Amino acid sequence: MAFEGLADKLSKAFKKLKNKGKLSEADVKEAMREVRLALLEADVNYKVAKDFTNKVTERAVGQDVMESLTPAQMVIKIVNEELTSLMGGENARLEFASKPPTVIMMCGLQGSGKTTHTAKLAKMLKAQNHRPLLAACDIYRPAAIDQLKVVGEKAGVPVFEMGTENPVKIARQAVRHARDYGNDVVILDTAGRLHIDEKLMNELKEIKAEVDPKEILLVIDSMTGQDAVNVAKSFNELLEVTGVILTKLDGDTRGGAALSVKAVTGKPIKFAGTGEKLDDLEVFHPDRMASRILGMGDVLTLIEDAQSKLDQKKAEEMAEKIMRNKFDFNDLLDQFGQIKKMGPLKGILSKLPGIGKQLDDVDINDRQIDWLQAIILSMTPEERSNPSLLNPSRKRRIAAGSGRTVEEVNRLIKQLEQMQKMIKQMNGKGKKGKRKRKMLPGLGGMPLDGMGNMGGMGGSGGNMPF
Repeated sequence: MAFEGLADKLSKAFKKLKNKGKLSEADVKEAMREVRLALLEADVNYKVAKDFTNKVTERAVGQDVMESLTPAQMVIKIVNEELTSLMGGENARLEFASKPPTVIMMCGLQGSGKTTHTAKLAKMLKAQNHRPLLAACDIYRPAAIDQLKVVGEKAGVPVFEMGTENPVKIARQAVRHARDYGNDVVILDTAGRLHIDEKLMNELKEIKAEVDPKEILLVIDSMTGQDAVNVAKSFNELLEVTGVILTKLDGDTRGGAALSVKAVTGKPIKFAGTGEKLDDLEVFHPDRMASRILGMGDVLTLIEDAQSKLDQKKAEEMAEKIMRNKFDFNDLLDQFGQIKKMGPLKGILSKLPGIGKQLDDVDINDRQIDWLQAIILSMTPEERSNPSLLNPSRKRRIAAGSGRTVEEVNRLIKQLEQMQKMIKQMNGKGKKGKRKRKMLPGLGGMPLDGMGNMGGMGGSGGNMPF
């Protein structure tokens, strides 16, 4: 995941501060030197890294911090606040025209994920009850129009195209079409290049002059690091972009672009691409990203993901079953399906406070869920509802049918029994008022143990944390 290297180095720098009962000015400056090095290694712009550590140092050597009972925590609080400020302070929202349609122009270099994120944004807006229209203005890249049609169909959003007509004319006609057919948002998928050139910029400027977009969003591949910031600066100088979409924040990126782009261009990051699916687009929240970087988790985004991607009716039914101690393999199968909707397990877990740092040495294989689903699907409906029917011959049949081992079948049965026992204990204690169940919102009341593990479920050899 993004920022892993930076988060680890910052954690080590702060650990040294925590080991000291009282901080001196020299302690703070030494820690800030390590922070600056960590930022530079994460490909953060040099001037941005220098200004950031200077601001933190100035605040951290103040009297309130030095005389605090927990000075190390005060320094971390300051770093958190300055990181949030560095990335924009508050999340920047899309601006909509007072008179529809709102025109959003997408731009960026070829290969940055512009066309895919055009569809992602359209799908997000459609979920918010807008009526977006995609316009195919990239007439140069082979199959660009076909790609937009494919992702547009997946997003359930219409695509306007005129083949290889002049892109300026396509943009103008797309806006006219939107007015005639009631589309309140037009998203222009413009052409990209392998590098910034005069022809590309002139075309984009002509489109801008023709349709007067309310938003000009620059799509940047965060894997390109410092180059991404230079690209953002060049596009902004020529087009005056209104915001940035950072892609591939789920990858092994050092994070320098996210931390530098706002400071260098003055333009906010509005969205972040976090995966390959069309649902993998998040509103960029600087405060939540700062919390992730510092290992504090991002529960709010996790809850929002659950609310938007999970079946709330099923969640309520599941919570009711748990309250009545009625939890079987059918319910477990439903839960696995719900979890998969939220994306890779490591991404989900990284948003839980205190969990992210523990994931470095843990091999989390998302196929574990597939294997467990295969075992359950190899059972008959009666066996799923009544696991006591599972005698040795049935277990061998299930193992053969799922392509797993009898040992794994036995382990899954035992883990279901443990979950049922734990649910019963928690329900009993809840009635006595001694303990409340700890539930992850939106996951159908799936109980968590004290370490955030999902009922001890696991694949071959070990727990599946959740």
